[in-house]
Amino acid sequence: MMKPILGMAMVLLTAGALSAQQASDTTPTGRSSENVAAPFNDTSAAQVNLFAAEANTSSSMTLATPAAAEAAPLPPAPAPKPKFVFGDRDDYRWQLGLGVEVLRFQSNVIDATAVGVNTTLSFYTNSWFALEGNIVTAFAPPIVDNDHVKYFGGGGGIRIGGRRNQWEPWGHALIGGGHLQPQTAAGNRSALMAQAGLGVDYRVNSRLSLRVEGDYVYTNFYNQNQNSFQGTTGVVFHF
Repeated sequence: MMKPILGMAMVLLTAGALSAQQASDTTPTGRSSENVAAPFNDTSAAQVNLFAAEANTSSSMTLATPAAAEAAPLPPAPAPKPKFVFGDRDDYRWQLGLGVEVLRFQSNVIDATAVGVNTTLSFYTNSWFALEGNIVTAFAPPIVDNDHVKYFGGGGGIRIGGRRNQWEPWGHALIGGGHLQPQTAAGNRSALMAQAGLGVDYRVNSRLSLRVEGDYVYTNFYNQNQNSFQGTTGVVFHF
């Protein structure tokens, strides 16, 4: 009698255990058996357009670039190359004058009018003062034994003149020596020479001027004093 009762009890216990296991495997009430995460297409992340955001960023950077360029300071200009000019009008220091000269030479031995070339080189130390040197050559018709009169002279000195306008007046004074041909019985052919005069230059452009000048020339050929005059017209090159 006891064996059938124990067998039925074992069957009931086994059935209860199986029912409890099935209840723990089922989903609780109110919770879905599906995935609790929402689909990606339904989230706000799916609404972001990465290409549009990148385009906006690029356009904002493009718009900001000109403003940044305008705000940035310009690089300093390079220093100008030095020029070999100076003074009130940015003038050149050197002047080379070339002219045709007429020398009226008077003495008790030779009395002649000679024509030649006057070459002058001046170096300006400022806008109005210059150091100067010149060379003069002149020739006249024959007067003694068919010998031509030949005069050669040169000296150094100073020049003073303003160079602010198109017309440029100036004065100069030089001292040097002279040599006179032909040989005569009167004595020496070399002598002291001193020259002083006035002139005016007309400035054609920065490199070229026209010049007219007149000078008093003192010499002491033949142990005598000679007072001569010369006039020159020519051109001046500035460099």
